[in-house]
Amino acid sequence: MREAISWALVILLLWAWYHARRRGRRLAGELAERNAMLEEKRRRGEQLLLNILPQGVANELTVRNQVAARRYERATVMFTDFVGFTQVAERLTPEQLVADLHHCFSAFDQMIGRQRIEKIKTSGDAYICACGLSDHNEHPADIVRLAQRMQAFMADFKQQRQAAGQAYFEARIGIHFGPVVAGVVGVRKFAYDIWGDTVNVAARLEASGEPGRINVSRAVYELCQNGFDWEPLGLIAA
Repeated sequence: MREAISWALVILLLWAWYHARRRGRRLAGELAERNAMLEEKRRRGEQLLLNILPQGVANELTVRNQVAARRYERATVMFTDFVGFTQVAERLTPEQLVADLHHCFSAFDQMIGRQRIEKIKTSGDAYICACGLSDHNEHPADIVRLAQRMQAFMADFKQQRQAAGQAYFEARIGIHFGPVVAGVVGVRKFAYDIWGDTVNVAARLEASGEPGRINVSRAVYELCQNGFDWEPLGLIAA
């Protein structure tokens, strides 16, 4: 009788140990799955933040919950704008207009993604980017080459649309080199932006340029005059 009771206790303990271990494994699996979901959400959140802000700025915002404005002495700023945008927009539905802007700006984004050049923002049909906003600066010549690729893309876009009898855009591009102040203002819907005369002059160079061409300041020309074909335009009221 005593031996039977002992075996019963052993079996009961084994049964309890088995179910406890099984429950532990199930809880461990649920915990691992929950941690994986949290990690994926964290990764997506970081990626979304990096799509809005430069990496250094995003890191500072994550740690300090604020970003200090910084001055960069050797920045190159590029403004791109579509010529006759209002007239073309009148011939397109809102859906077509947004689709065309998305097509062009997405191509610009992909070109920038291969270099250390920051997309600052889009404003209507204007596309603004800059380099020299970090410790790993691109040379102004790199942003001039980027502008050439953008104009080549827009020339292909024009040719395709003309062949199809559809409306098209042409781009003006202005580039200037000099100091800027960069930072994030506000506490909601963060926007990284740049300010200063360098930004204003780049905008004026774009506005005074010609469709399909790249208009640069003398400061840009002096830094990267070799390797490009230049045409002097004389003085421009800015």
